Amino acid sequence: MNIYIMENAQEIGKAVGKLFVDAINKKPDITLGLATGASPIPTYKYIAEEYKKGNVSLKDVKTYNLDEYVNLPKEDKNSYYSFMHAELFDHTDIKEENVHFLNGNAENIEAECENYDDMLDEAKVDIQLLGIGRNGHIGFNEPSIRFSKGSFKVKLTQSTISANSKYFDENPMPTHALTMGVGSIMKAQKIVLIATGIDKADAISAMISGDVTPVCPASILQFHHDVDVYIDKAAASLL
Repeated sequence: MNIYIMENAQEIGKAVGKLFVDAINKKPDITLGLATGASPIPTYKYIAEEYKKGNVSLKDVKTYNLDEYVNLPKEDKNSYYSFMHAELFDHTDIKEENVHFLNGNAENIEAECENYDDMLDEAKVDIQLLGIGRNGHIGFNEPSIRFSKGSFKVKLTQSTISANSKYFDENPMPTHALTMGVGSIMKAQKIVLIATGIDKADAISAMISGDVTPVCPASILQFHHDVDVYIDKAAASLL
């Protein structure tokens, strides 16, 4: 792993945003795996600003998002479909047909997950962007007794529900989600992980310095050949 410790989320957003912009300009039809949550917002803001300046185009970029809530309409303001459009897609020239999400409202969840994995295998993600949960989850791969392989339906832990429920001010937060499996995430050519804040310090320490164990799903990244970790001083405080 390459570890980059920076002052704050804004510095991280600029650094990771530049990494993505440079990668897109080098390979205009690049395939990106994208994440949601607070951590990547400064990165998405940087990319959108660079697009407005005419420094990058996303018209040929393809994206695959990590996860989506189950039984939440995609038009709901708290769906990850809505999040990605609000934070990035609506501010660039990316084509709607080039953005991909797991469908948490699919009638056949198993078939939906298998189809998404088939698309990922064909697409071959060039760069996968990740955040990390306070319990070490990546995507919605929660602590478990084994590492997941392909996409699947997961029951969210109370830790995750507590961290995310603040966004659900009108309706209860869903208790389940669909997520790429750890095996799918690890197939990306390059992985970039962002973490900020003291509440991520334990997870970052376990991911970087702890044993590789599904109790901390992010620890599997120790086995990937190309991982960049961008953290602020608070998140790095236990290293």
